Amino acid sequence: MDTILSLKDVHLALEGNAGLVEILHGISMDVQKGETLGLIGPSGSGKSSLLMLMGGLERSTGGTITALGQDITHMDEDALARFRRDHMGVVFQSFHLIPTMTALENVATPLELAGHKDAFERAEAELEAVGLGHRADHYPAQMSGGEQQRVALARASAPRPQILLADEPTGNLDGTNGAAIMDLLFGLRDRHGATLILVTHSNELANRCDRVIRLRDGRVDTMKKAAE
Repeated sequence: MDTILSLKDVHLALEGNAGLVEILHGISMDVQKGETLGLIGPSGSGKSSLLMLMGGLERSTGGTITALGQDITHMDEDALARFRRDHMGVVFQSFHLIPTMTALENVATPLELAGHKDAFERAEAELEAVGLGHRADHYPAQMSGGEQQRVALARASAPRPQILLADEPTGNLDGTNGAAIMDLLFGLRDRHGATLILVTHSNELANRCDRVIRLRDGRVDTMKKAAE
């Protein structure tokens, strides 16, 4: 299998009230193309910070991160933004929808900015894929939390990213909506053939992944196949 994402001795230190705080300590791992990877661990273990580094949304303070053969560690902000736009989709616990845009516009706008002439047609198809074709003209305030997260999923998957990152995507949802969102997330991954990296507190969700990495105190604690 081809390595799509590689981390070598990655460190992250952030300035806090008490001075410099070490968040991640020398993380090294490879993620293979088409793999589904679950990141688990207690609160404060560094799993969300690690995901942010993988997506270029946070800067490491040591080591190198290579995505799709490109060193993203030293890219400037504009280059990183273009790289994410062209190759990555990100889903957060909070939906991050633009409140003044309809569901269709929220999904289509990133495609328009990327220069896709069929932005609205693709946005319509993605909303249909998450069961929200009938809500395309509704604004976020007119939708439930589960529906807003479906829109966020459609927005992340519409560019057909090679890497899909999800940070606790069910964290703000009840059990029924959370299960539905995870089914959709894995379904979209399968439909587009993306590599999925998922941060979760749920062992049940993690066990749906090909491989699970447990973090503790900013270090890799265990790494194993999910079925083991």
